[in-house]
Amino acid sequence: MLLRRWIVPALATALGAGLFTYLGLWQKGKAERVESTIAQYELRAQQPPAIIGPARIDPAQAANARFTVRGRYEPDHQFFVDNRQESGQAGVHVVTPLRIDQSDVRILINRGWIGWPGGRRVLPEVAVPEGIVEITGTAQVPSTRESLWTPDRQEAAANLWSRVDLARYAATSGHAVQPVVLLQDSGNANDGLVRHWPAPENRAPMHWSYAYQWFGITAALVAFFGYSMWRSVSRGRAGALPAG
Repeated sequence: MLLRRWIVPALATALGAGLFTYLGLWQKGKAERVESTIAQYELRAQQPPAIIGPARIDPAQAANARFTVRGRYEPDHQFFVDNRQESGQAGVHVVTPLRIDQSDVRILINRGWIGWPGGRRVLPEVAVPEGIVEITGTAQVPSTRESLWTPDRQEAAANLWSRVDLARYAATSGHAVQPVVLLQDSGNANDGLVRHWPAPENRAPMHWSYAYQWFGITAALVAFFGYSMWRSVSRGRAGALPAG
């Protein structure tokens, strides 16, 4: 009879412990992925830039690595990425397609940040270098998920985008495009664009903290259940003893 009373609490404890353990493992996985990304970024930032040609590169292998590419800019397909800030000032990123030399393949170059010239009604005027150029920068793999908070506004200009969308560029331009965006190095370009590319934020300590909290809650829950059951069984045995 005593054991029957503990069936429901035992099931509830097992369910809670399983859930909290899952949450702890989830946070642990996030922490490990962040640490892996940081380590990858630091390692690849120290390596000399490789050459990007027309052959499609592997985005997983190229992420955060430095590359150099030669080609011609195509200003007709240049667009601006909205809602970008620099030192607290609102502005946009300038993204210009580059036709890779001696090929029909394009790569998107994020040339840097520029502030709004006089409100959001007029897009910034940004000069585009002519002729063959050689660009060095860090490869970034754009997210394929559309943001729920900053969707493309219907009233926005056609070349004002909420994010870098490789599929959209390929569809509108009709050209093959490399699966990364190149964040252009500062170099000696005197074009008024700000090229400040911060390293990935190290949020691993925060995720580890959450993981330890979930694991701690799991341990406390199991310990409380075990202690409560032990006390109940002990009292039951004491009550069953014959009076002396």
